[in-house]
Amino acid sequence: MAFDSHVHLKDCDFTYTISPNIKRYTLKDNTFEETKVGNFQLSRMLEEVPNSGNGFLLKIIINKDLTGFKINITDKSGLHLVNLFKKDANPVIQEKFYFLMDSLVDRDIFEKEQA
Repeated sequence: MAFDSHVHLKDCDFTYTISPNIKRYTLKDNTFEETKVGNFQLSRMLEEVPNSGNGFLLKIIINKDLTGFKINITDKSGLHLVNLFKKDANPVIQEKFYFLMDSLVDRDIFEKEQA
């Protein structure tokens, strides 16, 4: 999957784009880890019950130039992509995803617009 300047996940209410104000230190302050090739990666388990181990793995990767990114939501093994936003499915997990993304929008990492 290539890096894109904007991402819209299937059935998601919003489209996310890289903020023009994004900074490397802001990524590190928000628990993004720098990979060996220089990209920044954030991995989170989205779970209904915290620390249960039952949920979906959210992975956000931003390229080293801070011009593109990708978002993947998979099963907990990380092998199969999951559509988290099916109608009436996983409302608690959807809310946790939107909360996390809103916090990244507030910190000028992403911008969002209604899809």
